Amino acid sequence: MVMNLFTPIKIGRKALKHRVAMAPLTRSRAGQPGNVPTAMNVEYYRQRAGAALIISEASQISQQGQGYAWTPGIYTPEQVQGWKAVSDAVHREGGTMFLQLWHVGRISHPVFQPNGGLPVAPSALAVPDGKTFIADENGNGVWASVPVPQALTFEGIQAIISDYRAAARNAMLADMDGVEIHAGNGYLLDQFIDSNSNKRDDIYGGSIENRARFLLEVTKAVIEEVGADRVSVRLTPMGRFMGMGDETPEETFGYIARQLDMMEIAYLHLVEPAIVGIVRDENYDPRWDSIIKHLRAQYTGVVMLAGGYDEQTAEAALASGRGDIIAFGRPFIANPDLPARFKLGAPLNLANPTTFFGGGESGYIDYSNLS
Repeated sequence: MVMNLFTPIKIGRKALKHRVAMAPLTRSRAGQPGNVPTAMNVEYYRQRAGAALIISEASQISQQGQGYAWTPGIYTPEQVQGWKAVSDAVHREGGTMFLQLWHVGRISHPVFQPNGGLPVAPSALAVPDGKTFIADENGNGVWASVPVPQALTFEGIQAIISDYRAAARNAMLADMDGVEIHAGNGYLLDQFIDSNSNKRDDIYGGSIENRARFLLEVTKAVIEEVGADRVSVRLTPMGRFMGMGDETPEETFGYIARQLDMMEIAYLHLVEPAIVGIVRDENYDPRWDSIIKHLRAQYTGVVMLAGGYDEQTAEAALASGRGDIIAFGRPFIANPDLPARFKLGAPLNLANPTTFFGGGESGYIDYSNLS
């Protein structure tokens, strides 16, 4: 049987040995103070360098962009040096790594915001049952409700575009092979895209073209900084996490796919709607299968898929042409050598969900390899 997962492929200027990518996974273990990657983070990524491509955990582009406790940033010299230690270790093992650029928008809390201000968003709309993960006075992680955000001004939007540009430049200083712009999962760029969360009446709201403008301007700025062949974008076209949704997803994301196609980015990363946050959704919108076929027709480059895949469903997706690369999340948490296990048909370790967010080495760098 042909093993499509182990067919080489090229993304931008990088030749990948196979198609088993490591999805971006928030683990909330950045060093404090300063949200700086540490030696423990270096070891975590080094162990997983056998992935065709590692996409780093989402990393905030500014203090304003942070929404969860202990997540790493890419906006200070110390963070850049921390990430450089990570990329150096991955490269020594023969791996390839993109850094994911992140601004959470309204999914935040005043404890993270400059001067304790309100989080920012396209519109001052409450997040339905919105919660985020903060550290209490004793340094323990607790869930807290997010407040109603403040609507961004035009000047505020331009400042964030500059922050993305600077973060992409910092990722290159950290010797990353590229960057992935996180425009999904209910975070800031997705909030502008989706009609549920964007009620603006200026050039960044209303029509599909206007709601997509912020993402496309960010992508253009990042391309100008690092080159299109080092840039990728992650989208969740049917995502419902944190109250997200769009009235015309086929038209909205079809337009975005066409625009990104013309920009000739390295790949387009699409998250399947079978996962809402970190929970499997057995009742996802049945339109997705037709929408993904539509997006594949609009975007002619490499498409990466993520969202609850296992080896068998990944092989089927590649064989059918649904996607070109498959990103795995939880399987990589418990199986640092996941590609080798797939290739050998070896059993997989099971991940311990109580260690997903925060903590130390347990459930992070202590999972066993085959050898």
